[in-house]
Amino acid sequence: MTYIHEERIVEADADDVWAIVGEFETGPVRMAPGFVVDSRLEEPGVRFVAFANGMTARERLIEVDPEGRSVTYAVIGGSATPTHDRATMRVWPTAAGRCTFSWTREVLPDGLAEPMRQAMAYGADLVKSTMEDRSRAAGRAG
Repeated sequence: MTYIHEERIVEADADDVWAIVGEFETGPVRMAPGFVVDSRLEEPGVRFVAFANGMTARERLIEVDPEGRSVTYAVIGGSATPTHDRATMRVWPTAAGRCTFSWTREVLPDGLAEPMRQAMAYGADLVKSTMEDRSRAAGRAG
């Protein structure tokens, strides 16, 4: 099993970032626009996610922890179907107007790890820039 970890410091309020990251149904499109082109519930607790490169994923919600600001899910189908997958996104405040975004994953088979690592690194960078852009826009509006 391969363990993947991506972490970014985000210049945005943790509550604002969590409001999007923690929203299972449409959060992926809102946090990674352009990279994720569709995200919707197929059935309770299972979402369909489509990416700009044509890849798709079916993901089952495992747990949402609002107090701990974490959401855990597993890829259960789509373009690549791992035999084991467990991913968690977390957000926690580090200073006023700043937070940390963390994305971890356990995946099997190991051959899926490198493509997932690359997608997660790109996705984490996009989450950071999207949340910071939203924060700057909100600051100008307020």
